[in-house]
Amino acid sequence: MRRWLRWSALLLLLPCALASAGFGSKSRQLDEMMAAYTAALRWGSFEDGWQFIEPEVRKAHPLTEFDMSRYAQLQVTGYRDTGTSNMKDGSVVRDIEISITNRNTQSERSVRYREIWRWDDKAGRWWQTTGLPDFWDGQ
Repeated sequence: MRRWLRWSALLLLLPCALASAGFGSKSRQLDEMMAAYTAALRWGSFEDGWQFIEPEVRKAHPLTEFDMSRYAQLQVTGYRDTGTSNMKDGSVVRDIEISITNRNTQSERSVRYREIWRWDDKAGRWWQTTGLPDFWDGQ
């Protein structure tokens, strides 16, 4: 009787274990990547945030020392997700409001920013495809 109960419990739990291991793993990885990217920017580590950017984007728009010195002047004081949506092509769009303070002038402002995340089958991971936020409106 006990053996039958053990096998029954195992058979009931096996589909749940398989589902959690397979289905949703891309979704879970996206959540983890977004959280890590957010933490990198939130703590002012734009160099670490740069590692989440898709390699083709990094190659097309490399960060210069001047860019990094500009980011170093900023302190991120808020990073709020204002909405996330799934696109038909499988990418995920996340709208962000970032509050920053200039360390030199102590002026604070908020910037709206849109991240697009794309799954890379070859690399088996998510990439952020829009680059780091442009706090200077292209100037």
